[in-house]
Amino acid sequence: MGFPNGRRRIVVAVTALLATAAVAATVYRVLAPAEVSTPARAGYPQAASPAPGVVGRLPVAPLIVDGRLRIYVAHRQVYADRPVDGRHRTTPYWSYRRWPAALDGVVASGTTVVTRWSDGRLVALDGRTGSLAWQADGPVPVGERTVRRTGAATVWDPRGLLVARAPDGRQVVVATGAQWVRAVDLADGRELWQSHPTVTVPPGDGSDVEAGCQNVVGTTASGQLITVDSCAGPAVVEFRDAVTGTVGLRWRPPGVGDELVATPVGCVTGRTGCTGLRTATPGDDAGRGWLLGAGEPVAAPALDRPDAVLVGGTAVAVVDGVPVGRSARTGAELWRRPGLPQVQLFAAQPDRVHLLTETNDLLTLDPTTGEQRSFFALNAGSDGTGWTPGAVYAADGFVAVERLRKPVDPTGDDQRYYLTSEPVILAAT
Repeated sequence: MGFPNGRRRIVVAVTALLATAAVAATVYRVLAPAEVSTPARAGYPQAASPAPGVVGRLPVAPLIVDGRLRIYVAHRQVYADRPVDGRHRTTPYWSYRRWPAALDGVVASGTTVVTRWSDGRLVALDGRTGSLAWQADGPVPVGERTVRRTGAATVWDPRGLLVARAPDGRQVVVATGAQWVRAVDLADGRELWQSHPTVTVPPGDGSDVEAGCQNVVGTTASGQLITVDSCAGPAVVEFRDAVTGTVGLRWRPPGVGDELVATPVGCVTGRTGCTGLRTATPGDDAGRGWLLGAGEPVAAPALDRPDAVLVGGTAVAVVDGVPVGRSARTGAELWRRPGLPQVQLFAAQPDRVHLLTETNDLLTLDPTTGEQRSFFALNAGSDGTGWTPGAVYAADGFVAVERLRKPVDPTGDDQRYYLTSEPVILAAT
């Protein structure tokens, strides 16, 4: 005995409605914006002091935090592992994932890890636990960016995301976009200031004024934001207080044309905490080096070479195949190291300078004296040293480098581009 026709239609309609609701709920759970935080369940690791040499081989690029953790990225995730000198990547110590936004950049200072996402959102995590510290809105990143599977571009060269430390110890996170800049306090994410480029409009409708005419290039060791401003005429370098947003100095190096390229040097990591600057005309390798301080930049001819690095007060360059250290302020030669194999400047960090030989040996020198700190082959297991270096990172006494397959094919897929499935080698120096 069945249902009457009218009741059957009602039952069918209700069943269809319930099925549709169930599908909609499933779709919402899968596709709705979401964030998933998996905090640490183990104790915070101790700082490591490994002997000089290769300590690990990794599939992705590490960002070292507090000398204790390695931070990695995926398309929509940031996560940590430990110990910092572990031979391989291990089960995540903590993890944070957002959807549908993509991860665009990561910076760290002390134990705070700040992430920037494709929707402009800034999310800060406590590196010790992985717990959420704060969230804030920021400008959307400019354009698309190619990031290969190691994620090196995201953690070693984050675009539009910087940290500045003021003289009083306060730290500021600065996020930049095409049309505006926002600065927040690293401690709590509170907004300190925001800036929309001020454009002096010439006679007419202003249609010839280019958007995005302020290019943030780095931060100084004294807590200033370095910006190249070409909004209202020939390019000038601005030095803006990172805490207040106030421009304290507008400076134009002598002898440059209307356009200007400024490259920070002597930075703690990336483009943060920099003590020098190199200026040049676009497309011209010749440039001029400058030391940054309280007043106008001071000429530093020892930094004129495009391959020179600034470590502390020493400018280091390889001159006719010989590493040479000079006083950045006076240009006087402090040391030289003849008789070494052919080397190239590879990386630098505040207390050491790294050079790479033709056979991929890593030589680390004390920048003040030129004395050797360590020397060893960048070889892991049976991989050998027949590779070309890619992106490189140096911090907390460690060096990490991507190993690329010879000959390098920039257009090849990741399998062709990288030497192995674990292309990043990590070494203690």
